[in-house]
Formats: sequence, C-alpha cells, structure tokens
Amino acid sequence: MSFYFVQFLTGLASAASLFLVASGLSIIFGVTRIVNFAHGAFYMLGAYVAFTLTERLSGALGFWGGIVVAALVVAVLGVLVEMVLLRRIYKSPELFQLLATFGLTLMVQDIVVLIWGPDDLVGRRAPGFRGAVDFFGQNIPTYDLFLIVLSPVVLGALWLLFRRTRWGVLVRAATQDRDMVAALGVNQKWLFTSVFALGVFLAALGGALQIPRDAVHHAMDLRIIVDVFVVVVIGGLGSIIGAFVAAVLVSELNAFGILIFPKISIILVFLVMAAVLIVRPWGLFGKPEAPARKTPGLTVRPWRPLTMNERFATLAVLIVAAALPLFGGNYALNVGAEIAIFVVFAASLHFLMSVGGLASFGHAAYFGLGAYGVAFFAKAAGLPMIACLLLGPLFGLFGAAIFGFFAVQLSGVYFAMLTLAFAQIVWSIAFQWVSVTGGDNGILGVWPAAWAAGPASFYWLSLGIATLAVVVLRIIVFSPFGYALRATRDSILRSEAIGIDGKRIQWTAFVIAGTVAGVAGALFAYLKGSVFPDSLGISLSVDALVMVLLGGVETVSGAVVGAIVFKALNIWLVSQTDLSKLVLGAIIVLIVVAFPKGIVGMIETIRARRQSQSSKSAIVASRIETAE
Repeated sequence: MSFYFVQFLTGLASAASLFLVASGLSIIFGVTRIVNFAHGAFYMLGAYVAFTLTERLSGALGFWGGIVVAALVVAVLGVLVEMVLLRRIYKSPELFQLLATFGLTLMVQDIVVLIWGPDDLVGRRAPGFRGAVDFFGQNIPTYDLFLIVLSPVVLGALWLLFRRTRWGVLVRAATQDRDMVAALGVNQKWLFTSVFALGVFLAALGGALQIPRDAVHHAMDLRIIVDVFVVVVIGGLGSIIGAFVAAVLVSELNAFGILIFPKISIILVFLVMAAVLIVRPWGLFGKPEAPARKTPGLTVRPWRPLTMNERFATLAVLIVAAALPLFGGNYALNVGAEIAIFVVFAASLHFLMSVGGLASFGHAAYFGLGAYGVAFFAKAAGLPMIACLLLGPLFGLFGAAIFGFFAVQLSGVYFAMLTLAFAQIVWSIAFQWVSVTGGDNGILGVWPAAWAAGPASFYWLSLGIATLAVVVLRIIVFSPFGYALRATRDSILRSEAIGIDGKRIQWTAFVIAGTVAGVAGALFAYLKGSVFPDSLGISLSVDALVMVLLGGVETVSGAVVGAIVFKALNIWLVSQTDLSKLVLGAIIVLIVVAFPKGIVGMIETIRARRQSQSSKSAIVASRIETAE
C-alpha cells in the first residue's frame, strides 16, 4: 500500500506541470478559439531559458528568480507571436490555425538546437527542496510535494483572477460571446493579447518547473502537447477546473497504468479521451461549442470536370512523369515513388476535407493500418505482393469504418480531436504490442516481388496506382454521391430536409478516404521494406494536412500539387541544410498567412480575375460599339 501511495503522490506531482500547461491552452482557446499547437513549444522554451538563467544566477534567489523571469521572457515572445501572426488568423478555420502554429513549432525546434545544441541538458536541484520525506518507508522528493501544493494554489489564483477582477469578467464574457463584448466597446485585440500572454506564461512556467525533475531536450514540446490536448479535451475547452481535474486523472492513469496494465498503459488516456468525446463531446466541465466557423470547402466556386484541353495537359504531364526512368537515376526514382505514394495519401484526406467538410487530425492511422496490413499478410501469411496490396488496405477500411461511425457524430474541433484520439490509440497499440507489431523495432523484410523490385518497376507501379486513385476520387466527386456529400457539407439541415441521410453519407466518405489512405500505406511498406509505429504518428497526419493546405483545400486537384511540392521540398531541404525544420516551418506559416488558398487556389483566383477583367472589357467594347 505504501508503494501505491507514493505512486499516487508521484502522479499528483506530474499533474502540477501538466495542469499549468493545459490551463494556459484552455484559457487561450476559450477566448481566442485558437487551437494552439505551438503551446508545447512555449513550454520547451520556458525550460531552456530557465536552464540558462538558473545556471548563471547563484543561490536560491537566483534559481527561483530565474524560473519566474524565464516564464516572463517567454510570455513576451508569445505576445509578439500573437500580434504578428495569430491576429491574422483568428477568424480562420481550426485547420489553418493548427497548421500555422505547427509551422511555428517546427521553427522553434531548430532554433533551440541552434542555440543550446542537440544534447540533453540536466539542470540543478531546486534550493530548499533537495531532500526527501519518508512516507510509510518510501521516500518522496520534497520537490514533488512542493509541486503538489503549487497546483491547487495556482488553480485558486486563477479562479480569483477570473471571478474577482474586471479583466476576468471580460475574459469570461468573451468566452461566452465575443461579438457582444466587442459591441460593448471592449478592445478585443488587447484582451486577446493579454489572454495569450497569460496562457504562454503558464506554459513556460510549467516547463521551467520541470528542470529539477527531467532533462531539457528539443523533443519535449511534442511529448507534452499530446498530453495537454488530451487534458483540455477531457476537462472541457475553456474550463480551468476541468483542466485541473483532467490533469490529475491523466497523470494518475499514466502513473498506475504502467503498473496495472503495462502492455496498454499508453492507450488508457486516449481510451478515456475517446469515451468522453463520444458521451459528452464538450468535455466533463465544458459547454457545447458555439456555431462553428466556415468549414474548408464552403467558399469554393462551383466545381466542374476537366475540360478537353485540361485532360490533354494532364495526360502530357503523366507521360513526362512516366518517362522519368529514361533519364533519372535510382535515387530520383525512389523519390518519385515516394511522392506518388503521398499523392494518394494527400488526395484521400483532401477528399474527406474538401468534399466532405471533415478536417481529420488523425488520418495517418489508416495509412499506417494499410502498411501494417501488408506487413502481416506478407510476413505472417506469406502471401504474394499482389494479394498483399489488395488485402492490406482492408485494415485501413475496417479502422475507418469503426472509428468513422463515432467520429461523424461530432463536428468542428471535437470531430478533429476524436480522430486524433483514435489515431493515438492505434499508434499506442502498434508501439506497445511488441509480440505482434515489433514495437519500435518495427516489422522488417517487407520486400516487393521480383517483378516490382527494380526502382523503375516500383516507380511505375506507384505512379499507376496514384493515377488510378486520383481518377477514382474525382469520379466520386462528380457522382450523385459526391453531390450528396457536398450538400451535407454545405448544410446538413437542408440536405436532410430533401431526404439525404447526412451521417451515413459522411461515414461512407470517411470509409472511402480511410481505404485510399490504406492503399498509400500498403505501397509505402514495400517502398521502405519495413513498417514502424511512426507511420501512425501525429507528425504524418500533420504532413498530410500541410499538403492539402499547400495545394489548396478549396480546390479539386490541390492535394496532388500540394503533395508533390511538399515532399519534394522536404526531401530537398533535408539534403541541403541542417535547419530544414526552420525553413519548412517558415514556409508553412507564410502559406497560411499570405496564401491561404494554396498554390492551385491562387492560380485559379488569378485566372478567374483575368477572365472577369476580359469579360468586363468585352462588355465595355460592345457598349461602345452600340453607342457608335
């Protein structure tokens, strides 16, 4: 019992830092409605800056002063980010906000490596809290007890701030109805800035307080942000008390899960998150979501099939691509095959988002399921390559069918978070079920058959399947099902009024997108010759979102262009510079801010503008002729 009691206290100590970060994210989302993926980056910056200050300042005053000053410094950086970047995307869909802040996260990762180096940094012990206290024969660090006491103190201070000050009243009012607060003459810009500064301060303080407990490293941002999203979603977006309760719940699940359920310990928190979203989509202490902002796809000009000239141009591009083995080396062919595979992956997500209006944050789950499906059939069953390519994507189909049934019951950010939860559940299973999946060692030796083993043969196979997948998806877009799906996207009430079963239509689209993503994963397994849990990870899901946004979410063919440009740029940057994340993150931020319609969307806008100007010129000329 004493051991379990100590484990419980250790969980409470971990909950303190998690609560600080989660409360900051919850405050920011509650007022600004920004899904801030960069919150983990501010947590990491707080740890790095605090490490530098505490190492240079001596004594207890220097240590604790360095902790507070580090949080203030990072809060000032957060204010600059809010004023320069986030103010431009407050009214954008959650997808654009997520990608902009993800790009910022990539930039910060390379910046901290550039300044502090790639090695882990171990900070000094906290003055006054270097010993341990004996509890029933078990030693508990006094610093953990300090964190346990600090957490409710911060909760009480935040409660007083929001309940007993005029600023807090304005913040709570903005959480309920931002437009009404603006109508009353409140300066929303500075209100949002102050809220963002407080949220970043709490995140940086949480990172700084971790120095005596954990090493500081450049991957701690992504590690914390997943848990923070889980906490905020379980507790309820915008609820401080919910963040506190959920932080304790998640930390205790992590603390005891490794003891009671060692093989599924990582899965537990995501199972809880998924259950909460299914039963109570707005969280334990949250409130129903306000009407969602315009979903990607609603501002599209009426879509049309390709004209004859456009079809000939597309055919010419395919012929040139098919001729790559005639003048390209093995490296170019491998890169070309990988780009073709990610065209399929991006096209599947684009179909779900653009045509269905459903922004999934966990689409890599079905890509990875397809890859593992091929690995299981090839290694365990010994089936030939063609059979594996046909059967492997069925794993993606089944996963999408099961997860999609629950996901389509939700909308907006809650739909996105549930897809993220399901993706993390699948990733956790692949990571921890070592006897079946190999864990982080993966499944090796998934090689293509002799007829597709050559770089040219596999490239042609990948190009052919990518072409077929894109053509099939385009046919579906302009089929009666596609029109019904778009009607559901534009107005589910109106579509249901004319007899369309919106949820069934969306679920079918989810299954189609998951199956096509499984096809991409199946090819990817043969390309790499192995399968790892990374094929199911968050970073791959975000890569797919970036491809869709880069090409243009409001276009029919944007995913193809986006995937080609993104993968080619990513591969080239990795080979050319050690700061590839910095450059790629800056490009993502630039696209979101300056070119929100993407490459294809921007080209179509320019072409439509020129056509409009020429038609106006023709009208003016005809009027002049009539007058003459």
